[in-house]
Amino acid sequence: MNTKDKGFNSKLIHAGAYEDANGSAVNPIYQTSTFKFKNADHGARLFAGEEKGYIYTRLGNPTIEELENAVAELENGYKALGTSSGMAAVNTVYLAFLKKGDHMISHNAVYGPSRGVMETLYPGLGVESTYVDCTDLDNIKKAIKPNTKLLYLETPANPTMGITDIEGAVAIAHEQNILVCVDNTFCSPYLQKPINMGADIVLHSMTKFINGHADIVGGIVIAKNEELYNKLKYVVLNVGFNMDPHQAWLTRRGLKTLAIRIDRAQENAIKVAQFLESHPKVDWVLFPGLKSHPQYELAKKQMKGPGAMISFGVKGGLESGKKVMDNVHLALLAVSLGGIETLIQHPASMTHSKLTKEAREKAGISDELIRLSVGIEDVDDIIADLDHALSFA
Repeated sequence: MNTKDKGFNSKLIHAGAYEDANGSAVNPIYQTSTFKFKNADHGARLFAGEEKGYIYTRLGNPTIEELENAVAELENGYKALGTSSGMAAVNTVYLAFLKKGDHMISHNAVYGPSRGVMETLYPGLGVESTYVDCTDLDNIKKAIKPNTKLLYLETPANPTMGITDIEGAVAIAHEQNILVCVDNTFCSPYLQKPINMGADIVLHSMTKFINGHADIVGGIVIAKNEELYNKLKYVVLNVGFNMDPHQAWLTRRGLKTLAIRIDRAQENAIKVAQFLESHPKVDWVLFPGLKSHPQYELAKKQMKGPGAMISFGVKGGLESGKKVMDNVHLALLAVSLGGIETLIQHPASMTHSKLTKEAREKAGISDELIRLSVGIEDVDDIIADLDHALSFA
């Protein structure tokens, strides 16, 4: 089915699907490492790229390809590559576009391992990086060097919820022939489409909202054109970052309900954020749907909705925050995000603990910051759980 002219929910259900030989309504899992050839010439043609087909799952698999095509269409990209994890997606971008002597600029509050791996492993490969507050576009301009090749954005940022003007950042970068990659994990293609705003590459940890059920680990990279796609594909295929077929099948199943899950979680998050903002034991709340958010107007402009991620600070700092996290009953004290269940965690001691305290503080990741991923439970139950936990602060 050609879904190019269909609505978003129709694309979620049907995009990427192909006609299965047996007429299956749900495309099967091709749980195989290798594919047999019709004859020697057929195999030679496949390896030469003269005929479409499958050789070996690291090089391509129908189940994985269905997911890739669906997400690429949802992001309005050229093509996509499924990866074994979100960090495999991140490293695919780094390896494809950064070489010895190159420089990257990124937001100072990106996902901890995205920054950690760049600052620990890539200097050994001769790559340097600069981390600044990209919500202020002047900081991006000032950080550009003659050898800057990549601007790596995450918006909203993890976990500070800082929002970068994608169109503005792209204009600055492209003027200097710098590629722009946007980690769109917090929004998913339902709430934000960076390629529509000029980004060259988009990536997701599909572990989060795209799959939405906390039962797989996976990533994906989407390219805006064929040239970029081929560079990314070379890394995925030859480094071995590819997905597993069963992992891809579960993710494709989860993707079908993306919009209705986010609608419900987002509706809950708005009410939870309002509750937290009015609570006497909460110092501050960062949520794009609140007018108190520093980039509230920008969020309304470039995002379809505020999403389901909230950061907040409890009066009394870290010790009070620990009491809150230790006394929730409905919410799970766990890392990750974007699932159907509400999750709560402490970035400074968990997801961003590998950063130095100085780097965390400069990025706005204070010790009192608590990150909440709001799920699809009954909102009154979520609020009651948080209210109970806050009584211990």
